[in-house]
Amino acid sequence: MRLTRYFLPVLKETPAEAQIVSHRLMLRAGMIRQQAAGIYSWLPLGYKVLRRIEQIVHEEQMRTGHIPMLMPTIQPADLWRESGRYDAYGPEMLRIRDRHDRDMLFGPTNEEMITDIFRTHVNSYKDLPLTLYHIQWKFRDEVRPRFGVMRGREFLMKDGYNFDLTKEDALHAYNRHLVSYLRTYERMGLQAIPMRADSGPIGGDDTHEFLVLADTGESEVFYDSAVTDIRLGERQIDYDSVDQCRAVMEEFTALYARTDETHDQQAFDKIPEDRRRSARGIEVGQIFYFGTKYSDPMGATVQGPNGKPVPVHMGSHGIGVSRLLGAIIEASHDDNGIIWPEGVTPFHCGIVNLKQGDAEADTACEQIYAALVAKGLEPLYDDRDERAGGKFATMDLIGLPWRITVGPRGLKNGVVELTSRRTGESEELAPELAVNRIAEIYQAP
Repeated sequence: MRLTRYFLPVLKETPAEAQIVSHRLMLRAGMIRQQAAGIYSWLPLGYKVLRRIEQIVHEEQMRTGHIPMLMPTIQPADLWRESGRYDAYGPEMLRIRDRHDRDMLFGPTNEEMITDIFRTHVNSYKDLPLTLYHIQWKFRDEVRPRFGVMRGREFLMKDGYNFDLTKEDALHAYNRHLVSYLRTYERMGLQAIPMRADSGPIGGDDTHEFLVLADTGESEVFYDSAVTDIRLGERQIDYDSVDQCRAVMEEFTALYARTDETHDQQAFDKIPEDRRRSARGIEVGQIFYFGTKYSDPMGATVQGPNGKPVPVHMGSHGIGVSRLLGAIIEASHDDNGIIWPEGVTPFHCGIVNLKQGDAEADTACEQIYAALVAKGLEPLYDDRDERAGGKFATMDLIGLPWRITVGPRGLKNGVVELTSRRTGESEELAPELAVNRIAEIYQAP
């Protein structure tokens, strides 16, 4: 993409309403525009990152054998009355009526609807286990929407639901989700710590939140610092293996890590003093096992091996897709702007032409651009007639991980400059070597 043909409405000044880093930088980088309190339009740059994050979530869900689908945003109230949650959920639910005066709602979550789909189409234990998920816009009428996409009213969420014959099978699904979420976050350049949490209106006794440590986090968390040293890395995971998923789950949850709602000071005091930590955290996902909480009242049963109806055991598993974008920025930025991890960057590389209109510089930039595209990469070429300082400031603000700088002086020596946004380190290379280096980083063909 050439910047002269792109829609990137960057701001030089920080809007007064932005209170935290991610909100400030998303507005300044032209990623979002507020349309109402807690409701945003996603402008092209923000939308590209959102889709990158969504794609990673899809890939990791399908890797585990989960099946994608899509449910509607508007739900009939009668389903929620069956489960008993219509009146219990609270004012965060946006309740509406259609033209026929029927009670409807803008879904904050989908346990009732997925249970209805299941009970309609699945009748035998032979069809289990089954996990269905979708990525869909939700609405929760927050009393104080703030911090940009971190606490909006409308948000993009992945929510998945497992159906199993026994509690043991459902707990394997729980562990499997925990492991797959760890992989998902690591691919985005994040370390999200699973912490024992409160189940809230979803219900159930077993639940973990995934939190990214950040000064601007809304939750107070308490943890053993050794937990931050654990990574999945390149481990090969067999998601069908009960023992392997349980072992990984136990490894990542054995050390103390709790949100403030479940914090146990006596247990915390048993940790060696030099490893006790309290901090702020940003919630980016949560998993639940709630047994037959929904299947019992809604009649979601299957014919068991003995021929008798058995209520299925269920769990739900959410990832805040749009919220993740803000969390990544909170965890990865500096005074100049965003620093995107390679896994979610909107463009793989920026190209800066230091002397637009110079025949040699223009030709070199076009050749580099074409070579990157030929390798399956998406570069952003700043071809504006703008001073060099302005171009560098824009690239730093929008946070592309790598920048190739092309100028007449370097070209006389047959080189361009390749710069890492994260470290600030630069290296002079022949143009074709710079292209190859970028392709190697992204493992492009």
